[in-house]
Amino acid sequence: MIELTRLNGTSIVLNSDLIKTAEASPDTMLTLINGEKLIVRETCAEVSERVLAYGRACWPQWPGARRRESCTELFHCQPGRCRPTRPRT
Repeated sequence: MIELTRLNGTSIVLNSDLIKTAEASPDTMLTLINGEKLIVRETCAEVSERVLAYGRACWPQWPGARRRESCTELFHCQPGRCRPTRPRT
């Protein structure tokens, strides 16, 4: 679970496994696996880093748990769009 902030300033806690894509347009829009879209104040890079930190904390065997990887090593980052490459469970 990662904590994010909606545009109106309210905090939400989101299961990071539900994130399908993160897109900067110019605000960060998250598309969830059920098709729902969320717009948050955090940048794509901040969302990616929170997902990675959560993964490291929960799954020591997860890629990057023993060494710090950048978001581009586990996410296909293109201008304005990041897509996770880690397998879904």
